[in-house]
Amino acid sequence: MKQFAKVLSLVMAICLCLSFVACTGGETVTNTDTSDKLIMATNAAFPPYEYKEGDGYAGIDVEIAGLIAEKLGKELVIEDVDFGAIIGGVQTGKYDMGMAGMTVTDERKQSVNFSNTYATGIQSVIVTADSSVASFEDFYTGFDAEGNPTGVKDGVKIGVQQDTTGDIYSSDKPEKWGFGEDNVIRYKTGADAVQALKTGKVSAVIIDNEPAKSFVASTDGLKILDGEYANEEYAICVAKEDTQLLADINKALDELTKEGKIQAIIDKYIK
Repeated sequence: MKQFAKVLSLVMAICLCLSFVACTGGETVTNTDTSDKLIMATNAAFPPYEYKEGDGYAGIDVEIAGLIAEKLGKELVIEDVDFGAIIGGVQTGKYDMGMAGMTVTDERKQSVNFSNTYATGIQSVIVTADSSVASFEDFYTGFDAEGNPTGVKDGVKIGVQQDTTGDIYSSDKPEKWGFGEDNVIRYKTGADAVQALKTGKVSAVIIDNEPAKSFVASTDGLKILDGEYANEEYAICVAKEDTQLLADINKALDELTKEGKIQAIIDKYIK
């Protein structure tokens, strides 16, 4: 009787194992998330791409994300966080995607994957209206035979929003058209950087052109210098292992582009 019980227990254990393998396809299931929500991390202080409006959010990225969620049959949930926390949160799975006027850079591609480009942008330089600076080149002491800067003038301080493209570019060495770490002051938001410019704490603010126009329009005594400091492409970041979501987002972006809906949203906010 005891022997029969042992055999029966062994058979049941084997059947249980086989049943588990059949259900999982022979692999360990690591992601059983069947959520009907698409969680988007953003920094809602970046008009016209994302900003707070009443109790909710508005902007280019917000509307495009809403259409993507609709294509995916999910409900869009927006999490407003510090810009520098977006990539880390996407990496750890806290957020499904990051969408915040985010530029694709080689450094960021080491941590996350990016969707196809959905918009392009320009880095612009804001100065006070009475500034004698005509171009951002005026902040440098001189240029070498190849036309690259050789140094930065004394007293030049550049204000940026922390972890943004303006931060990355301007913090580089002068010979790479940056201003050096010591000459860059980082702020939590673009609005904080603009306020620092108004109070004379920085010589200029480098930020994306569309937010720059919004800040200048809403703040007396500022202007945007002629010319572009840098060109960039905006895309959506997702975790490296979430290849299916990336494919779904790219498919949605492709369909929305062909339908003319993305351009319509951009035209709505950028005249």
